[in-house]
Amino acid sequence: MRLFVAVLPPVTALQGLADAVAPVRGLPGADRLRWTTAEGWHLTLAFLGQVPTERLPELETGLAAVAEVHPVHRLRIAGAGRFGDRVLWAGVEGQTWALRRLAEAVAEATDEATGDTDAFAFHPHLTLARAGSHRGQRRAVQRVAAAELDALAAALAEYQGPEWEAAELHLMESRQDGGATHYASLRSWALADWS
Repeated sequence: MRLFVAVLPPVTALQGLADAVAPVRGLPGADRLRWTTAEGWHLTLAFLGQVPTERLPELETGLAAVAEVHPVHRLRIAGAGRFGDRVLWAGVEGQTWALRRLAEAVAEATDEATGDTDAFAFHPHLTLARAGSHRGQRRAVQRVAAAELDALAAALAEYQGPEWEAAELHLMESRQDGGATHYASLRSWALADWS
């Protein structure tokens, strides 16, 4: 199973972002991106890669222990940026220090269970679009210029969505289906409520 651990924003936060993204999809260069859907938007805390089914109980025990000691925190989707000339993303504001600590603890717990560290610098974001070929196309799509990605990010730079409570940790599965990627939450754990 191809797994990762994430925090899922609520529908109201996703809808606000979807409404802000809709006009941006009509800007120059946007047609050469593969846009993700609101159903796939999440805050990845750790990529686990391929995990054998027999490792799931150990993994779940570790994630449950993490959730028990990390508090619920307030976030909002805000701003945008790009990673190189490949990815357009929406950012996150609020108690990001708590999200960062949660990501660090998840990485430690999952490293022990999977034995495989996928080290990446944690940068809380939701991937909005990627450069590359569109599903069903055989030829490569012309690369989007960095200046075009900058313009798309600038169009979302002032966006501030509603504040929401990050209250659960999710173990997610990523599945490929005819070139499309689908995500499913296999299990979730409530974060500690210290209020």
